[in-house]
Amino acid sequence: MTTVTRKAQVTTVGDYIAGCPRAVQPILRKLRATVRKAVPQATECISYGIPAYKLHGVVVYFAAFKQHVGVFPPVRRPPELMKAVAPYAGPKGNLRFPLAKPIPFALIARVARQHAKDNRHRIAHSPT
Repeated sequence: MTTVTRKAQVTTVGDYIAGCPRAVQPILRKLRATVRKAVPQATECISYGIPAYKLHGVVVYFAAFKQHVGVFPPVRRPPELMKAVAPYAGPKGNLRFPLAKPIPFALIARVARQHAKDNRHRIAHSPT
């Protein structure tokens, strides 16, 4: 599994999307808008060479691959969400959404909101 090859180092999510094949760009733009709407307080950046959204930690990373779009990190809770993402989970739990099928953007929004909620909970309950 390798990400789509890019010719130059990217510094913004817009640059990342622009460097991907034209056919996948509309999907990535919609994915970007979905995450921004789901967690508007999150900071958008490039981390590990791919788009990332952070709020008290990582909310979501996404990346374009030849046959799918990957969304990271894995979903660890709650059980209902884990069940909903199970058809898309790869061997390590990271999500793979095939480009040949409709992308479940509402499900990705749920994942982003859950990660943000988990991050807030972790911060609120960590020793200072």
